Amino acid sequence: MKKVKLSLGDRSYSILVSKGLIKDICKYTSSFFPGKKVLVVSDTTVGRLYGINCVEALRKGGMISEIINVPVGEKSKSIEQLDKIFNKLSRLKVGREDGIIALGGGVVGDLAGLAAATFLRGISLVQVPTTLLSQVDSSVGGKTAINTIYGKNLVGSFFQPRVVLCDLETMFSLRQREFRNGLAEVVKHAVIRDESFFDFLEKNTSKILNRDSRSLEKIVFRNCRIKGDVVEIDETERGLRQILNFGHTLGHALESLFGFSKKLLHGEAVSIGMSAVAQMSFSAGFCEKEDVNRLQKLLTSFKLPIKLQKAPSLREVKRYVLHDKKVRDGKPKFVILKKIGNVESGIELNSQLWSASIEGKLV
Repeated sequence: MKKVKLSLGDRSYSILVSKGLIKDICKYTSSFFPGKKVLVVSDTTVGRLYGINCVEALRKGGMISEIINVPVGEKSKSIEQLDKIFNKLSRLKVGREDGIIALGGGVVGDLAGLAAATFLRGISLVQVPTTLLSQVDSSVGGKTAINTIYGKNLVGSFFQPRVVLCDLETMFSLRQREFRNGLAEVVKHAVIRDESFFDFLEKNTSKILNRDSRSLEKIVFRNCRIKGDVVEIDETERGLRQILNFGHTLGHALESLFGFSKKLLHGEAVSIGMSAVAQMSFSAGFCEKEDVNRLQKLLTSFKLPIKLQKAPSLREVKRYVLHDKKVRDGKPKFVILKKIGNVESGIELNSQLWSASIEGKLV
């Protein structure tokens, strides 16, 4: 088992990376729920695969546990689904010594996390991410949120879990597209912070795509360490943590434009966003063309998109970008590429380049 420790004072916690963690979930979580009541929040797919076993394991450990499954997909990050979780918690008579286990991908983690942060002004939360994307990114760092009609993740809070359990066995039940979806965030972490890790990804693309166990353990552990290091320095995204949004400003706008549908998954949108901002970084003189080429080649090797055949109009893109959390004085700020392993946040880029970069026409 590998362990990453996040040092955040009284909010410190560990991230455990291993196989079989769901089977032994009581062993790793019971101390956080002295009241013995636990609501497992999952989605209809993950709930079918792992939910029953998770609840049974909790009950065998002496917990009073039930499960609620939300519909699969980004649209579940809504006030309506949040309200259903609140009602379930109330019927279960969950108190402040009880809590929630988020069993699923990023959508479940964000939604269940916000429920835990706000129900009774805060109850214990355990994250059990079951997708590559959630294991390497969304389950770590304490961001919780739901979406609104104006954009993604606009209502939320910072609320750290008590522990994160990354059970590597769940990687083998993912469909290929969903697995590749998570690789976008893997690439992002390498680009912003660790060139040697980027080199590893370049040299091991086949092993990773074939879900080699050792490679999976390495990428989950390394990603959690990279993100954990950033979060320890800047927990509430006032400075350094903004670099974790590399590719996300345009990526989130594209997700919104596609209606948070399966036509464009989060990782796919971020992949296009990373490629686009890298092109704009080169055009603005921040990086070399070779850095853009390396990034695009790796994304393509992981079978991730780097452009749209036809970009939305600049007016449409602006409509969502201007609701981005990084807008300052009415101007969107981007995380730009300086070189592989080094980025810079808070940079304004010419909006006339946005649509061209999304179509891959700048380099």
